[in-house]
Amino acid sequence: MADNRQLWLNLLRELEQRQQAAEAMGGPEKIAQQQARNRLTARQRLQRLFDPGSFREIGALAGGQHPGGDAPLAGDGVVGGTGRVHGRSTVALAEDFTVKGGSIGHVNAAKRTRLVRLALEQRLPLVIMLDGAGERAGNGRERYPNTPNDLQLVADLQGVVPVVCMVLGASAGHGALTGMFADFIVMVEGASLFTAGPPLVEAALGLRLTPEELGGGQMHSRESGVVHNLVANEKEAFDQVRRYLSLLAGQRQPADAAPSQEALLDLLPPAGARAYDMRAVLELLADEQSVFELQPAFGESIICALLRLGGHVVMVIANQPLVLAGAINRQAAEKASHFIGVADAFGLPLLSLVDNPGVLPGPQSEAQGVLKAAGRMFSAQRRFRGQKIVVTLRKAFGFGSSVMGMNPWDRQAISIALPSVSLGGIPAIGGARAAGASDEEQAQMLAREAGAWVPADAMAFDKVVDPRELRAEIIDVLGRSQAEERTF
Repeated sequence: MADNRQLWLNLLRELEQRQQAAEAMGGPEKIAQQQARNRLTARQRLQRLFDPGSFREIGALAGGQHPGGDAPLAGDGVVGGTGRVHGRSTVALAEDFTVKGGSIGHVNAAKRTRLVRLALEQRLPLVIMLDGAGERAGNGRERYPNTPNDLQLVADLQGVVPVVCMVLGASAGHGALTGMFADFIVMVEGASLFTAGPPLVEAALGLRLTPEELGGGQMHSRESGVVHNLVANEKEAFDQVRRYLSLLAGQRQPADAAPSQEALLDLLPPAGARAYDMRAVLELLADEQSVFELQPAFGESIICALLRLGGHVVMVIANQPLVLAGAINRQAAEKASHFIGVADAFGLPLLSLVDNPGVLPGPQSEAQGVLKAAGRMFSAQRRFRGQKIVVTLRKAFGFGSSVMGMNPWDRQAISIALPSVSLGGIPAIGGARAAGASDEEQAQMLAREAGAWVPADAMAFDKVVDPRELRAEIIDVLGRSQAEERTF
């Protein structure tokens, strides 16, 4: 018996040493370099994501016993496992830049695949933290049979469980591609994201670019639309991810207070040509401090947001009259299509606030492919099978009304209008002028199209309400759902 104990103690001592080597990551010098760039280490990031004390590591010893006798690599450049985010089990993996620049070797690939498969099979949200160089240069010199491919599995996760990508440093190649299957992508200022990094671009194209110039956050959040939210630092990134996952779970909370709805009469101009800030409307309608905007710098004529109404979590798509009068361009349609799909996949109610003059016309808009993007947004609306609430605040013209879900009897739980709405197959003034109508005829057309009375008479809306009653009407409809908590 004593011999058994001693043998166990020897084995446990070795286990502890190997675990300590894994937790040391790339060593003190590499860790100091990481922190000098104002970046957390992979292990610090996992601790910041998860509820305190909840992280349980998977694959800590991977990379510690190379079959060819090469030096061990702590975790083979990636750290991951399970933990809790606001009490809910979640899987996460973090590329470790202190070990081989976070590059993806064969063992690294196997660990990533195991973690992604765990999320898929156990129906758990997945968080991917990118800070790595992509495929490891030495992979071609090694032969691991049937190296797993986590990219295929992450693609399988779309619409099954929530997937979040965090871009926390430079990310290229395979790692960056993995992140593109995420429902929500948040990037830190100073990070970069690209299919191939500056050295490869210079070799292939002769262009010498900095990582920021090639794939910086400002470009990706405003122009490419690859990144949804850009934040100043890692603290903000983790705060946003934890909040997003909490809201996406859809668990109802006790109803919070909301500002007086009387203010809507001052904020909303009845005349469709006058601009106002839709964000202010959302803040009035929502429970206090509950609005979480998604992709705010891209497609700015539509606002997408998660918020709470009477304690219920809702996905909102809303026209923004301050930008292009709320007209829908390609970027806005692409953004809205994505988040309508997210709401549909995870059972969130969809609230559409309509106030737009149509899909944006003109040569530049057509060249950008607005027709195709608007068509995809329309398809996203048609595929949506959750609780859909459509509110027409003022104007709704042409295909712009359709892509916002306003078409009569289009699976809405309710269709509401304010008294000042104006509708039309094309904007009244533009249509009248195109037809060569006189000033008197234009005025008559405008008079016929102003006000909710004619469409209400034809059952184009279920009801016309006082703006001050709008919040209560929406909450009443949301209360019909018995899904207090969703599982993925």
